[in-house]
Amino acid sequence: MKNEKAVVVFSGGQDSTTCLFWAMQQFKEVEAVTFNYNQRHITEIECAKNITEELGIKHHILDMSLLNQLAPNALTRDDIDVEEGKEGELPSTFVPGRNLLFMSFAGVLASQVHAKHIVTGVCETDFSGYPDCRDVFIKSLNVTLNLSMDEQFVIHTPLMWINKAETWEMADDLGAFDFVREKTLTCYNGIVSDGCGECPACKLRQKGLDDYLAIRKEQ
Repeated sequence: MKNEKAVVVFSGGQDSTTCLFWAMQQFKEVEAVTFNYNQRHITEIECAKNITEELGIKHHILDMSLLNQLAPNALTRDDIDVEEGKEGELPSTFVPGRNLLFMSFAGVLASQVHAKHIVTGVCETDFSGYPDCRDVFIKSLNVTLNLSMDEQFVIHTPLMWINKAETWEMADDLGAFDFVREKTLTCYNGIVSDGCGECPACKLRQKGLDDYLAIRKEQ
């Protein structure tokens, strides 16, 4: 696939940055797309800009602020607390329709830049119960995108069946471990690198890191 082109859905976080490095290894040409949906921390977009600039990746930023109006949640509103799902409910960080819209617009962009491959870091192993991170959703959307635009896109999900420790391992195998650890933003409180250590995203990231470092130490 080195002679083909990919668009990476890119937030500047651990998962999407690992996917970006994966795509750079897999494809001859890679572009990244970041969505501005008035997320709580504009640092996320700045982080994505910095990473793509350092790696020499063409970077598109698309305005998706309509999501903020339609689906108020803890990622877009300061007055909504970040909370994990209780009694089977989804976490307050779930944004209804986000990945549906993001992937659809990524498909439109891919069509415009003549890319047949779309890469996203969604994962069904550590996905907080988000329905739009499931493999069945991605496969369904892949068919829908192809039918809607008469294209032959392939949506790649390198992280779909691995946990956070294995995601760290992938970054390490790609030679990007330190880069991902030091320059990405996963924290819901907008703190780059190891984050605040208190929010659900930081706890998940740190647990995966600890688990992987323990495994690596034994090797």
